[in-house]
Amino acid sequence: MPQLLLLGLVGAAAYYGYKQMVRDAAGVAERNRRAEAETRSGAQGTLVRGKDGVYRIRKD
Repeated sequence: MPQLLLLGLVGAAAYYGYKQMVRDAAGVAERNRRAEAETRSGAQGTLVRGKDGVYRIRKD
């Protein structure tokens, strides 16, 4: 029985690690797409509008 419990814990940790890796990979891909678009357009950065209505450079 303890082996089954240990196997379940290892499986849960592997699943959590996989989900974290997928989320990080999606974030990196999005940053790369933004960087390529900025390079193509010659922009110095991407502006985003804040809650106060002022545009600021996006911080990753």
